[in-house]
Amino acid sequence: MTALLHSPLSLFIVQAALIIALSRVVGLAATKFGQPMVIAEVVAGILLGPSLLGAVSPATMATLFPPSSMPTLGLMSQVGLLLFMFLIGLELDPKLLRGRAHASVAISHTSIIVPSLLGGVLGLYLYPRLSSPDVPFASFLLFMAVSMSITAFPVLARILVDRRLLKTKVGAVTITCAAVDDVTAWCLLAFVVSVAKSTDIRRAAVTVGMALAYIAFMLVVVRPFLRRLGALSGSREGLTQNLVAVTLLFLLASSWLTEFIGIHALFGAFMLGAIMPKEGNAGRLLAEKLEDLVVVFLLPMFFAYSGLRTQIGLLDNPSAWLMCALIILVACLGKFGGSLVAGKLTGLRWREATAVGILMNTRGLMELIVLNIGLDLGVISPALFTMMVLMALVTTFMTTPLLQLVYPTSEIEEELPAKLVTPAPEPVSTNPRFTILMCVAFDRSGPAMVKLASVLVADQPQHHRLYALRLIRPTDRASFYIVGQEDENGIQGLQPLLETAEHLRLSVNPIAFVSPRPAVDICNVAEVKGADLVLLGWHKPVVTRTVLGGTVADVLEKAPATVGVFVDRGLETVRKVLVPFQGSPDDKAALALAKRMTTANAEVTILHVIKPGRMEGERLGAQQEIDETFSEGGPWNRTSVRMKLVSHDKPAVAAVEEAGRGYDLVIVGAGHEWGLERRLFGLAPELMVEKCPTSLLLVRQYDARRAAAEAAAT
Repeated sequence: MTALLHSPLSLFIVQAALIIALSRVVGLAATKFGQPMVIAEVVAGILLGPSLLGAVSPATMATLFPPSSMPTLGLMSQVGLLLFMFLIGLELDPKLLRGRAHASVAISHTSIIVPSLLGGVLGLYLYPRLSSPDVPFASFLLFMAVSMSITAFPVLARILVDRRLLKTKVGAVTITCAAVDDVTAWCLLAFVVSVAKSTDIRRAAVTVGMALAYIAFMLVVVRPFLRRLGALSGSREGLTQNLVAVTLLFLLASSWLTEFIGIHALFGAFMLGAIMPKEGNAGRLLAEKLEDLVVVFLLPMFFAYSGLRTQIGLLDNPSAWLMCALIILVACLGKFGGSLVAGKLTGLRWREATAVGILMNTRGLMELIVLNIGLDLGVISPALFTMMVLMALVTTFMTTPLLQLVYPTSEIEEELPAKLVTPAPEPVSTNPRFTILMCVAFDRSGPAMVKLASVLVADQPQHHRLYALRLIRPTDRASFYIVGQEDENGIQGLQPLLETAEHLRLSVNPIAFVSPRPAVDICNVAEVKGADLVLLGWHKPVVTRTVLGGTVADVLEKAPATVGVFVDRGLETVRKVLVPFQGSPDDKAALALAKRMTTANAEVTILHVIKPGRMEGERLGAQQEIDETFSEGGPWNRTSVRMKLVSHDKPAVAAVEEAGRGYDLVIVGAGHEWGLERRLFGLAPELMVEKCPTSLLLVRQYDARRAAAEAAAT
């Protein structure tokens, strides 16, 4: 292996490939448990360090990460941090404080003061045990205070989006608190670094004075210039390479200046991002250009570098682990407890205040940055660094499960602002209301879906309820700019459907939000809105051919309503409908939908396939089942229905052959009779989907009794 790593460049290439690959692999596992990517990257870094790889195979670690390569890896991680802190500054928008200043500022300041005080008290206990006389007592105490008060703004923003809390009161308060926390904590850290680097009080005072002069210069001189610069980049074409180059030059100059002053280069990067103009698209476009490179390539270097410095083996006795547990306890008590009490005193409910406390206790990447600064300055020892890294991991890891416990999905649904069109007054009707939830993945599938829905509610369109749901999968970006994604991509993606609905004189209520778990959210919305039918648009997947796989399979299994999977092949009108019928519960659900279509003058043909030699015996049984289905309540036109018997040993083949005789739509139960049962990996071909020449609606009946039994069991 040594021969393959013969030069510093070859070694770095191998290190980078290993770090990125392991981070992504661990990330796949982390996302399965609802954990943010930062958890995976930190764990990947620890796995590559002395805590695991060094313990299992010291020779391999010495070959892959020799001490001589650490300066290069450290330098790359610092470059990544500079760019990342610039992006964090870009995320801070003063508009967040509007209308929320009272509660947010009170909670944010409390969540800094209380953890800082507890951190200082903890420092009194830890200093004689985990520090050395060479470290000034004041520097150690101040660093412990600041490190306990950190909140991870980017990780917090991602969790709020994933949990759909960003638009709630809790999300609004928390994201504002985190923004204030970030600014305050980094100012405090700059002060602590200046004290730690100074040899006496006079030098520390000079450093603080220069830092204040730097901040004033950035606000008074640089900020107006950046505003004029941002006006030139109002579009993607406007953000030229020259403008990006100028911005990067300002970034490097600001970082160099703060490093020269003695308050660390990261503060300069953060400050420049914070004063960048937030109006227009300049910040968004700049983030799009930089973020993927930073998050995917450079930041994992920092995590690996931190992992290589994390030595869990140093905690080699019960006393060390007890101190580590004490650090975690104090960190949670200060951040969670302080935010909880402050939230309650500012008027939040107990549930809301608890959720704010849990969220503010998230530390993640920001804590690691602070810890690495402390280790580089020699303020904390490697053993204390390891304990604090574990604290950052634990406090970040516990956020999602605790938030799920305190703030379940049902509570979130009730607090989300309704994005609904005001319904028209209901006409007097004796028919029960029929509610359809149309789930639109692609804007092009919306018009045909609402045409289908219009036929199902043709008896009294204004009496029934139609909802159009658009779920946007969150991007991998850490940027807070994803907040505006709902309004831009959500309702906009429903426009073709809404325009078609207006042409058909239908009232449709649009709903759109970012969702990392589409199947779960579809089922939740269906339950909240009382849907009778969930319509899913189907698009051929890339890997497998199965219709009833992936998200569709999850919705079929969990949705509290009958589910229809719509395979659109150019549906324009619904005049002739074919319903293959073998008598299964799913077939009966398909027949019930066809029955509703007769009120729109659709001609329904019920195709019953009988095996050769059993024509007469099965015909009577099929006729009886069909009569029972049509005798149930609800409107229908008896003269529009006819039954057709076919003798064939393969029902699916017979249905496909009949579908080719001029039908607009085929409605079929999603069962094994028609080759549509869910198959392992979806490897078996589905004849009805592949060969049927017309549009299809695959129906799975909602089994209320089975759902009630499952609910009782849980």
